[in-house]
Amino acid sequence: MTATLPQDDDSGLTWATAVGIAGMVRAGHVSAREVAAHFVERVARLDPGLNAFVHHDPGRVLARAGEIDAVIAAGGDPGPLAGVPYSLKESTAAAGLPCTGGLRPLEGTLAPRDSAVARRLAVAGGVLLGKTNLPESGYWGGTDNHLYGPTRNPWDPSCSPGGSTGGGAAAVAAGLGPLADGSDGAGSIRIPAAMCGVFGFKPSSGRIPQEFMPDRHVTFISHGVLSRSVADAALMLSVEAGPDPADPLSLPCDGTDYAGAAVAGDLRGWRIAWSPDLGIGEVATDPEVLALCRRAVEAFATLGATVVEAAPDWPDPEQAMWSGCWLPAYAPDHGYLDWDALEGEVDEHLVEIIRAGAASTGIARADADLVRGRVYRAFAAFMSEHDLLVCPTLRVAGFPVGEFGPPALAGEPLSRRLLGWVNTYPFNMTGTPAASVPVGRTSAGLPVGLHLAGGHLGDAAVLRAAAVFESVRPWAREHPPHS
Repeated sequence: MTATLPQDDDSGLTWATAVGIAGMVRAGHVSAREVAAHFVERVARLDPGLNAFVHHDPGRVLARAGEIDAVIAAGGDPGPLAGVPYSLKESTAAAGLPCTGGLRPLEGTLAPRDSAVARRLAVAGGVLLGKTNLPESGYWGGTDNHLYGPTRNPWDPSCSPGGSTGGGAAAVAAGLGPLADGSDGAGSIRIPAAMCGVFGFKPSSGRIPQEFMPDRHVTFISHGVLSRSVADAALMLSVEAGPDPADPLSLPCDGTDYAGAAVAGDLRGWRIAWSPDLGIGEVATDPEVLALCRRAVEAFATLGATVVEAAPDWPDPEQAMWSGCWLPAYAPDHGYLDWDALEGEVDEHLVEIIRAGAASTGIARADADLVRGRVYRAFAAFMSEHDLLVCPTLRVAGFPVGEFGPPALAGEPLSRRLLGWVNTYPFNMTGTPAASVPVGRTSAGLPVGLHLAGGHLGDAAVLRAAAVFESVRPWAREHPPHS
């Protein structure tokens, strides 16, 4: 099949899909080096205003692209990502590249080896453009830190792109490459996807092996994908998925064809639950956000699905997420730094989390685990009667750079400021797949996302629903003004 370049910029490459780029490179319609040079130029020109990339080596990028071209010239197949540019989150280990988590005390730290994700993307023929920004240790839903500074939203540079994979989302939204690696412990892929107007997919826990805490069995963090199309996310997932000895909880391959799942069609026979607020939380959803999501949900009915308003009968998961996941995760992982000596060098809220985790009791952790179990059972029972649960991804459209989340939550307890404005974190507690799809923009021009949640191991179902929705409510044709 002959692929053609979209003609909305001089080369047509900026908004080309990953699937399209790989096909063109493999067929010889464009070289991997030409693709790489195009995006190197865009990063040099546009990223100073966004600060999406924290490490970018043009010489390395072009050399890697030359390797792909050499494989093709010799008659070989470089892999499914032939010449496709992608980025890695700074906290994803890639040998010899920065891996500090955005912590100034760790400045100069380089990863000693590749993570499974970095290795698989390279083996598949991708071209690494660089590493993207995040909040310190990826701990909240914005992107700013003492080491690299803030990332800005390409739709409005005065606003945050969300987080913690905010650099990756901003890069994809601004046309600085079609794919970004992300990680998600409470919404860190889906939050910035919603705020930057791109597609973000968190697969089932273990679907992609993760090594963010290599000495521990972490059950709420997942690697995932940010892209401008569902098909591109499915392509990247196909490359990254599968077991690896580094992650004892990684899932075996089950033969699922993710690319085949991410195709247009209809949703006849599907039963989809819509909930404005998941039945939890005390923070009201912004009326404009809610209206855009309600209108988007109507598309599922036109696609043949039965849509009902319903939510799981689950206990409020906020405190369980805080006490059972957040505090235990951060307390032991940062014991090597003298926090008393780092005032002004590390975000005060991160220090508060670490100290609260160190002071937490085994009883509090056990109680939180019990609630987490009840949350999962309630969700599993609910999904036995539904194919999909949809809701607004976030309760706000965005917030200014420099703010710690929505200003309306200032003065609230830290757990509420972190979790009270997002609808994403319950699905980290359940370990089930979820995605955010763009559904439009507010009157201020800020993107809004709709959250699609599937049941146990229902990755293909989420991709299917997202692709069918995309076919009737396409979003990729709209580009930020700062791109």
